[in-house]
Amino acid sequence: MKLVVQRVKNAKVEVENKIVGNINKGFLVLLGVTHNDNKEVADYLVRKLCNLRVFEDENEKMNLSIKDVQGELLIVSQFTLYADTTGGNRPSFINSAKPEEANKLYEYFCEQCQKNEIKVKTGIFGAHMDVSLLNDGPVTIILEKEN
Repeated sequence: MKLVVQRVKNAKVEVENKIVGNINKGFLVLLGVTHNDNKEVADYLVRKLCNLRVFEDENEKMNLSIKDVQGELLIVSQFTLYADTTGGNRPSFINSAKPEEANKLYEYFCEQCQKNEIKVKTGIFGAHMDVSLLNDGPVTIILEKEN
């Protein structure tokens, strides 16, 4: 499982010109799932994400978590995070999990984040989405764990 975490002042996702998820201060999370991912991998990354200290404290040091600043999460599925371009210029997505498997873990991941008392918004799995954001920093962190 791979997460691209962007600290944002705000972010939103639209499907067919309708806003399906929007947040203020927090993280836009692009989430990719590969074949051997499972709930244990998701649980590990939920803990990392919810405790990631990249928000500034009163001394302007990145020392606070999303929970500390009462931030929000916008979690968007993105199978292209597992694109493989080693064989040429056209990406292969063979390393991405099948949609049914990926969606189950995506939904599980979102539920576990909510259990951490963080407001969670999402995109629509498998839909063509327009994502917009106002980066804060910018701060972008890649979190991943292979099973």
